[in-house]
Amino acid sequence: MSQPAASTSGTIGSGTLTGDAAGKTCRLIRADRSVRGKQGLDYTVGISAESVGAQGIHLQLVTIPPLARAKAHLHEGHETAIYALSGVSGCWYGEGLEEHAVVQPGDFFYIPAGVPHLPYNPSADEPCIAVIARTDPNEQESVVLRPDLDAVHAGPVGS
Repeated sequence: MSQPAASTSGTIGSGTLTGDAAGKTCRLIRADRSVRGKQGLDYTVGISAESVGAQGIHLQLVTIPPLARAKAHLHEGHETAIYALSGVSGCWYGEGLEEHAVVQPGDFFYIPAGVPHLPYNPSADEPCIAVIARTDPNEQESVVLRPDLDAVHAGPVGS
């Protein structure tokens, strides 16, 4: 009967590593560290190149506070998939932010690579929380801010 391979435990940032840190192994990351993204929103770091050495995927949580919005941006060369957990959010998207979607809990929302978008929370008292998966394993590398589009919907949140 063979013995299981020896494993190590440790941390990357505030994430916990399990298994052989030098080779391919599974990693457990605790959702206990948030960062402010270039887009102006807070993200709970999950799976990424920085946290586990991911090579083709990034997974995180985003929280949009009540009446808040991101800066207009796009993800150069990378697709984004979103699953809404709680709260209702709106998202302006398209070359001139002319298209609009309302994303409710349980909805999936897909953003193709290179499409400008501007998510926001129209609620005065409930935050929006969503899971975001992206084909860019880096946390912020593919984010391209589009300040030229920030004024397109510069009125009250959601207008």
